[in-house]
Amino acid sequence: MSAMNVGVCRIVLRLPENASLKGKRQLVRSLSARLRQKFNVAVAEVDDLDRWQIATLGVTCVSNDARHARDVLQNVVTFVEQTRLDAELLESEIDVSPAF
Repeated sequence: MSAMNVGVCRIVLRLPENASLKGKRQLVRSLSARLRQKFNVAVAEVDDLDRWQIATLGVTCVSNDARHARDVLQNVVTFVEQTRLDAELLESEIDVSPAF
């Protein structure tokens, strides 16, 4: 039986051009859908829900290879940084742990 690893990533974005919670929700919804489709990860807004210029996302993946999980999440961070010109990456943190 192979080991199951869970990778978790926290991404904090600053949205300098955003002027409302509605605009923030649209950006988060769009970005979350693209990440799910491109990387097959789970995405949720996990903090700063009432701040319209800060978005904190939690991204997770499961893999039988810890290195693969870390690579997927690093690729997510790179993708966000390079494709979302309307969002500034303030912070990202990745942790991969055995599930059981």
